[in-house]
Amino acid sequence: MKNKILIVAILMITGHSMFNHIQAQTAKPETKHQKILFVVSSHDKKGSTGEPTGYYLSEVSHPWEILKNAGYEIDFVSPKGGKAPVDGFDLTDRVNAEFWNDKVYHEKVEHTMKPSEINPNDYVAIHFAGGHGAMWDFADNTALASIAGKIYENGGIVSAVCHGPAGLVNIKLSNGKYLVDGKKINGFTNEEEKAVKLENVVPFSLEDKLIERGAKFEKSGLWQSHVVTDQRLITGQNPQSAKAVGEAVLAGLQ
Repeated sequence: MKNKILIVAILMITGHSMFNHIQAQTAKPETKHQKILFVVSSHDKKGSTGEPTGYYLSEVSHPWEILKNAGYEIDFVSPKGGKAPVDGFDLTDRVNAEFWNDKVYHEKVEHTMKPSEINPNDYVAIHFAGGHGAMWDFADNTALASIAGKIYENGGIVSAVCHGPAGLVNIKLSNGKYLVDGKKINGFTNEEEKAVKLENVVPFSLEDKLIERGAKFEKSGLWQSHVVTDQRLITGQNPQSAKAVGEAVLAGLQ
């Protein structure tokens, strides 16, 4: 009788252990959201004009919607950190309104991180949003250039839209070459800058500077959507290109 009880007890214990082992093998691992870093300007004035500027809202919100809905988590960084000045504030745009009224992301863009707080290894992509502010504080920010260069060399994607490519002009890779050198690229064109009468206000011509760095600059007519992808570098010409840039980044990540 004792032997029978002992055998039953052993079977119960081993069966329970085997069940736990099977459960452990078949349990789904916890999913971790991959992260994308959005760069926005800290600069709030168009040169000596006194006119306000900053990051252009739709150039954040439209790529944000595409990438957020695909399951990516987005963080925000700006040259100075803290509250980022916003331009193009149009809440009749459904996507702008959705972004602005999202409590989590509104908090993030109102309290952006500083470059010193960013670990490039945490991100699969980096996106430089435009808005004229970028022309004053993106190009010479060595910390942002370093972050973007590391994300790219880790196999990640670098994207930019409109004036956002100002953040690309001084990114150098470990081989000493500029990131844009030899690659197809676009951004806010000379013709578009003249159309908004700011060609003599911005500190440099974005189109000319990218060409100077060796980029193969492509462009369409005024305010036409135009997106270029070349070796994990994705660029859009103007605000009208923002959604398509988000779609291209998503395609590149998948």
